[in-house]
Amino acid sequence: MKIATYLCLLIAISLNSSHAETLVYQGGDGIGAGKHIVFLAGDHEYRSEESLPALARILAKHHGFRCSVLFNIDPESGEIVAGTPSNMPGTEALDSADLAVVFLRFQNLPDDQMKPLDEYLRRGGPVVGMRTATHAFQIPGGKTYSKYSFKSDDPTYELGFGHQVLGQTWVGHYGRNHVQSTRITIVDAMRDHPILRGVKDVWVQAGGYVGKPTDGEILTMAQPLDGMTPDSPASPTQPPMPSEWTRTYQSESGKQGRVFTSLYGTPEDLTNEGYRRLMINGILWSVGLEDAITADLDVSLVGPFRPNTFGNQTHARGIRPEAYQGFESPIPAHNRIGQPNQKKPKN
Repeated sequence: MKIATYLCLLIAISLNSSHAETLVYQGGDGIGAGKHIVFLAGDHEYRSEESLPALARILAKHHGFRCSVLFNIDPESGEIVAGTPSNMPGTEALDSADLAVVFLRFQNLPDDQMKPLDEYLRRGGPVVGMRTATHAFQIPGGKTYSKYSFKSDDPTYELGFGHQVLGQTWVGHYGRNHVQSTRITIVDAMRDHPILRGVKDVWVQAGGYVGKPTDGEILTMAQPLDGMTPDSPASPTQPPMPSEWTRTYQSESGKQGRVFTSLYGTPEDLTNEGYRRLMINGILWSVGLEDAITADLDVSLVGPFRPNTFGNQTHARGIRPEAYQGFESPIPAHNRIGQPNQKKPKN
């Protein structure tokens, strides 16, 4: 009897530990009722670990989606880390996902964590890619899933996940972070696209990325500004470049998966209502709910949201996923950030 009780206790502890590494917001009534979105947060600089819980809360609270948020986790402390180490427990949540929102950078996940994503893409699951997702993976040649690497030379999967799924691998910066902000405007010919309903006055604080999608429909253009306010002047030497687009990718199952890509998405970007609306609309379109998009759809933030300024390894320390449970806990949980690395990353 004592042995049985002990075993039950061990199982309960194990299940609770595993569950604690994945943040889940249960949806209720709404246009997303019955649908499951999985968010993958794992970059070094742009605070995906703050942006994605904020988006997930909006979609769960206002629109009824069940949202699972996965993070890079330090396996020893159980705390959220920014990009390193490449460890993301809970990717099996993708087995039941209706949409994957990917905000990763240079990940080299263990095979058992890559397998659910590989299977998701093989079945043609829809994808939303944000900012560094163009270079989501950096996996050495010879490994099981090296084809997803952003420099992949696999003849069947050239330039990896970014190129094959999102329509662009990493190209380069087009604006200087913390010096140049970005104004995003709608392409005139695309004004009637469902993703753009109600979208206006979009200004983001992240510096520009080069946008050169291989195909698809370009929805918006990004203009670098010489300053960090919405009324800063446009850079006279940097004309607008594509910033958001849609496309489809061909999966091994034969199904075409919908894709929405945004080259922005820091938590500071999400303080702009126009950008939040653009992202929420893009997510709804990707999961096939474009008919439910209205110009006045609720995209208001849920709970306290006072994001940290993005920077390489300047994430808040000592936070576990359970700190973000519920809709009223602050994001981030605190502002005890690390110091930026002396050498800034090139991407």
